[in-house]
Amino acid sequence: MKTTVEQRKEKAIELLQKLDIYKPYIKGFKESNEICYYERFAGFWAWQDEELTKKIKEIEEKYHCTVYAVTHEYAEFGECFDLLIVPNDSDDWQDLISNYNQNTFYAFAYVWNKDDDYCSEFGDILIQSAFGGIRRIG
Repeated sequence: MKTTVEQRKEKAIELLQKLDIYKPYIKGFKESNEICYYERFAGFWAWQDEELTKKIKEIEEKYHCTVYAVTHEYAEFGECFDLLIVPNDSDDWQDLISNYNQNTFYAFAYVWNKDDDYCSEFGDILIQSAFGGIRRIG
């Protein structure tokens, strides 16, 4: 079933809470639509990176989804930003975040390969939650 921006935002807040994200980051998302991106658990506001902000808006408009958090890392195949999303269809919400073990989760994301955009794709990633932040571990 198709959803509204408000419904997706509500779901995103629920997911941020499940990941035990630092409460001021959840508040920023809830009150001002501010998205946090993480590098090894440390959080930064996405608006601090103009190119990332542009990509988030592009993905949200193209796929009618809501980005609620981003991880950033370097891999052997390029620099990647993992945009955790709530898709437009609520039938797809069942497994957006699922426990792997205590502080590790599978999360549905759009992985943007900044070095080779052709290799960007949707899929599940493995993230770890700690210290109020997240990081991709697989």
